[in-house]
Amino acid sequence: MKRIFLLFTFLLSFVQLKADEGMWLMMLIKRLNGVDMQRQGLKLTPEEIYSVNNSSLKDAIVSFGGFCTGEIVSDQGLIFTNHHCGYDAIAAASTPEKDFLKNGFWANRQNDEFNAKDLYVRFLIRMDDATQRINSKLNNDMTAEQRKAVIDAEYKAIQQENSENGKYTVVVKDFFNGNEFYYFVYQDYKDVRLVGAPPSALGKFGGDTDNWEWPRHTADFAVFRVYADAKGAPAEYNPKNVPLKPKHHLPVSLKGVQPGDFSMIIGYPGRTNRYLTSFGIEKMIRSDYPAWVEASNLAMKVMKKYMDSNKATQLDYASQYANVANYWKNRQGTIDAVIKNSTIAEKQNEERKFQDWASLPSNSMYSGLLPNIQVYYDQIANRNVERMYSGILQMNAKYITIPFQLGSLFKVYAAQDINNRIAMKPQLEEAVNELYADFDPELEGEMLNSLVNLYQNKVNKDVASRTLLAQASETLSLQAHSSVFANKASAVTFILNPDALKLDADPLYKLSNAYITDVRALGTRFAKVEANFAKNNRLLMDGYRKAFPTKVFYPDANGTMRLTYGKVDRLPQRPDRNYDGITDNFYTDMQGLVNKYKEGDEEFDLPKKVMDMHAMRDYGIYADAAGYLPVNFLTDHDITGGNSGSPVIDAEGNLIGIAFDGNSEALSGDIVFEKDSQKTINVDIRFVMWIIDKYAGSKRLVDEMTFVTNEHPKPVKGSELTKKKR
Repeated sequence: MKRIFLLFTFLLSFVQLKADEGMWLMMLIKRLNGVDMQRQGLKLTPEEIYSVNNSSLKDAIVSFGGFCTGEIVSDQGLIFTNHHCGYDAIAAASTPEKDFLKNGFWANRQNDEFNAKDLYVRFLIRMDDATQRINSKLNNDMTAEQRKAVIDAEYKAIQQENSENGKYTVVVKDFFNGNEFYYFVYQDYKDVRLVGAPPSALGKFGGDTDNWEWPRHTADFAVFRVYADAKGAPAEYNPKNVPLKPKHHLPVSLKGVQPGDFSMIIGYPGRTNRYLTSFGIEKMIRSDYPAWVEASNLAMKVMKKYMDSNKATQLDYASQYANVANYWKNRQGTIDAVIKNSTIAEKQNEERKFQDWASLPSNSMYSGLLPNIQVYYDQIANRNVERMYSGILQMNAKYITIPFQLGSLFKVYAAQDINNRIAMKPQLEEAVNELYADFDPELEGEMLNSLVNLYQNKVNKDVASRTLLAQASETLSLQAHSSVFANKASAVTFILNPDALKLDADPLYKLSNAYITDVRALGTRFAKVEANFAKNNRLLMDGYRKAFPTKVFYPDANGTMRLTYGKVDRLPQRPDRNYDGITDNFYTDMQGLVNKYKEGDEEFDLPKKVMDMHAMRDYGIYADAAGYLPVNFLTDHDITGGNSGSPVIDAEGNLIGIAFDGNSEALSGDIVFEKDSQKTINVDIRFVMWIIDKYAGSKRLVDEMTFVTNEHPKPVKGSELTKKKR
């Protein structure tokens, strides 16, 4: 198998890369994209973007918690990310008396910064190619088990060779459906603290109505800080830890943006499926995603019923509800976009061309792949629908997950002698506190009843869990409320008086374990089918790259650091959207935000202070040349989930915005890049700074950052800006 850089070098002789499409691997930027990026307007060298031996842009970008991206913006470890990425941490810091989600949070001193438990940030130290090493030990005659054993052994060896006795986290990933392999060396910091966040009326302005839509007027940002020990090494939370001195941080540009300006985004996109076949896409939008949407909608209705009637429950479930709502709208939007953009027909046209190539005698080994993959999707049709309903059940019904997770610990605990129980007790108490931290028994009882009932009515009996089918769904909540796992108090009671027989007879314990056993059995039943598909899909990818030598192939997103580049761009207006206050459709401003204001509305209310400051045009140095305060703007970058919080960086390496969303016209973008309509929605960094400085009055944060302006083309400390009226 050819190494990836040889392949891409070969392709470059046939085509010119598109500046807007592709999520590019960092170590390949110099070879594949450097010349084109500079032609588009980049002023940096590739080494200033990615370098192993010197500080570079990559050193200012972090994986935030493994689910979002963040950027370092000061020499004191200050981090910007999205409000929705920090939502859990903000909710965890909140109480009904101190509702930081509603009112915002700003630490006046470093000592006031809130410990964001379970959050970590991950820095990329370096990456390297392991394709030749691993592929030299593989062949297509291997069984799935043999192939997995070889790959696992190589993964383990690579991790041991590069971890430096645990100093680094080493992750090996496959690319191009298992045709190529790279490893990534990371350093993780686990002391991360919440520094500031705007109120949700700003951070979530527009709510579900505006989610995935443009025009947008959302201050989707939050501020954190990463801490280290006195030597700058990773450490668990400790009040004595000090702010990390990063290798690099991003200066903030207050110069503003215009259409056509070069820009790039570096982040950690989670998952795309750009090489999915038409069979897979059709299955996705005809049955899989509709099932997901239906189950999500039901889960949201149950949560909202209880959240609307109880303030504590609203705080407890705010993050879970927001997450479900986000994916609910995404899945429905994907269905609509795939149909509108004729994505399936586009894929079918490509597949016909491939099949013509594969029908040649010299390419016969590839001729049966597409027919075999079509058979696969027929085989798993009902199984995948079950996965959708089952997935929503597992993600939202805590009366399923808690008994399974906690029950195994209780089982071991009950079998111990008194001394071992004393030793285990702190671990159990910690687990109970964590699992019941955001928990409403009445809500959870109705959630269990509702989602199991939906599962029973919608899942084909051939693949459904026998355990769930046997339940009287309307009475499950009654069983739950008499269980050891009914609530935190009942779980604590078991710790004080463990009884193995009582646990074995517990209805939730039996239900959750039997259900998970069914889930695993279903996976085993389809294991051979999945293994055959994986092989066919791997060979299909190999065939595609040979059949289309003039096409640019870049690897799908898989949670590794990527760069996408392009420009600030416009989006054609739609008749069904409100463009009040917009003078040019690449950005929105404060006037448009105020035009959407609806007093007391759940999605479109605004703090009185914002309205007052707007009335006085109190924008300080953050207004544009015409006196308006920019809010959001568009670029033509190629992003997906996981890129949330990613920095939008200008041609000179300065921060101009924070990416937070895509647009509904291109929600099919995870499957195929929609070059005419796919945009990234970003918070303008001037709006971010206006909120931090003028609205929140957090001068200490401004002072520790560095800025470039038209008056200060070289980075200067924020304290220098105080010389000008703020």
